[in-house]
Order: sequence, then C-alpha cells, then structure tokens
Amino acid sequence: MSVIADRKNSHLRLCAEGDVEHRSTTLLEQVRLLHEALPELSLDEVDLSTEILGKRLEAPILISGMSGGTEEAGILNRALATVAQKCGLGFGVGSQRPMLVHPETAASYRVREVAPDVLLLGNVGFVQAREAGSQVVAELAEAIDADAICIHLNAAQELVQEEGDRDFRGAVDAITRLVDELPIPVVVKETGCGLAPGTLARLRGVGVSWVDVSGAGGTSWTAVEALRGTPRQRALGEDLREWGIPTAAAIVYAKREGLGAIASGGIRSGLDAASALALGADAVSLALPMLRAYAEGGLDAALAAANRLADSLRAITLLTGSRRVSDLAKAPRVLGPELRAWLA
Repeated sequence: MSVIADRKNSHLRLCAEGDVEHRSTTLLEQVRLLHEALPELSLDEVDLSTEILGKRLEAPILISGMSGGTEEAGILNRALATVAQKCGLGFGVGSQRPMLVHPETAASYRVREVAPDVLLLGNVGFVQAREAGSQVVAELAEAIDADAICIHLNAAQELVQEEGDRDFRGAVDAITRLVDELPIPVVVKETGCGLAPGTLARLRGVGVSWVDVSGAGGTSWTAVEALRGTPRQRALGEDLREWGIPTAAAIVYAKREGLGAIASGGIRSGLDAASALALGADAVSLALPMLRAYAEGGLDAALAAANRLADSLRAITLLTGSRRVSDLAKAPRVLGPELRAWLA
C-alpha cells in the first residue's frame, strides 16, 4: 500500500472510531431562533428545496468529502453518494490527490453510476493545484464528472502531519488562475479552521464566488493527525486542536463579503443546520455523522441519519413560521454574547 493510501485509510478509521472532534464550540448554539406558536402552515407546505451551484437540491444539505484513493474509500463514497441521490442532497468526494500519483485510483471517486443527479463536488488541495496547474485540475474534475471543484486549504493539518506540506506560498495566484481558467465553479474550502474576514476579502477580490467555511467546532484534523503517531505529531496536534474560527462566525464573515456560503464544521443536527442557515449560509455540509452512521449500520443507517436531519430541519423551519427554508435567514433570533463578540 502506498504512503498516501495508508494515510487515507488511517484517516477513515480514526474518524470512525477516535476522539477527533473539537472540544470547543461552533457557537451555533448561540443562535436562538424565536418559536412561532402560530405558524399558520401545514408541514407539507414547508419547502426545503434550494439551488446550489446550478443544481436543485431537495434540502440544502451536502454530504462532505472525506476520502478516496483506496478500495475502502471507494465503497464509502458510493454508499454515501447513494444516500445523497435518494434524499436529493449534494455530495463531495475527498481529496483527489491520490489520482495525481496513481491514476488508477480514479475508480474510488466515481459515483455517477449510483448518483447520476446529485450536485457532485470534486476536491483537491491548493498545494497540489498550484503545482499541477489548471489543466490537470480540470481533468481531475472531468474524470469524475464533477459539477464544481473544491480547492481545500489545510495548512494546520499539513503542519501536524509528519509527511505534510510546509510551503504555502502562491495560494492566491493559484486560485486566481483556477477561477479564470476552469470550466466549472471553484469552491474554496477550509478544513476545520474557518475563514477570516481578510481571507474572504482576498478570495472575493480574485473572483471566488463560493466558499465552504468549514469552521472550528467539528472534526479537528489536527487531532486526527495527532492520533496517527509520532511524539511530535501528538504534541503539535494537541496544541493546535482547538485552533480556528468558530463555524457560526465564519458564516457571517462570508455573507458580509457577499459570497455564497456552505456551512460545515460541526453540523450535527437539524437545529445546527437551521442556525447556520439563519446566519446566512446557503447550505450546510457534514461528514463525520454520516461516516459514523455508515460504519455502525451500513447504508440503511446512513440513509436514516440523512432523513432525520432533513426532518428536523423541516420541523424547525415550520416552528419559526417560515414557509421556505430560505426564509430562515429572516427569522427572528437572539445571539449569545460570545458570538456577538466574534461578530463585532
């Protein structure tokens, strides 16, 4: 097994079984939506559908990219893409970096056979995109018939990873070229540390229209890398475990910049999803709950988890008196003091 494949399988096992979540909060619990006791709505009238990146979704929910490049990851990708197809959700693959070294691993990312209609997001790190160039990145997306591609930013994770990247120069120039040259939309995605106002302004300035804020409070990839082994990894990973901008704050920062925003990083319930959408997110995305549901109970458990999330979101939408899920952005709410401090 190659070093990359071994790392990918290790990540999946650790996320399925290990203590890998932030101990700090997303701050989504600091969004308190006002209950409407007289909603004047039937549950059947509540419309969760939305359009994201040119594709219609039955609910504003994506199953996030987790892995790829191995047989185990391919089985997981196809199973969760099947869930997305059945529920009318979006789906993203994990990093396609292995395809750059081992083109034969492309099969582990191909899910169109089981999910012909989903919004499908490709995924590659900016370091690999910078080095490979726009044409190769376009070929990665084309190889899996992706509708858009995520360029992920994961400097904190790479610094903890023993074999990780150390040179993060040239990101803005690389993203500028990708936005200008790729035939599909580019989504700039963090990986658990959030996006700051200055970062978002720079991205907007070079033509980026969509971001996945992936804030702090969910899976901590520095914690994942800390569990992988060496004393150095454990020490630095523990120091950086809580590093980042809470998801709730990052959502508001992105919307202030006028960007389309996918909210990930600690979305664990319909209430989390509703809170993120109330703050202005266009959709939410989650990975760990779906991975763990599948690990514990297979396809049926993952499908049940997705349906529970949508059912809960539909109920909360009604209980705020909102007919459409997009109306949550206008729903009355009270913000807690810690979130208000971040937003100030």
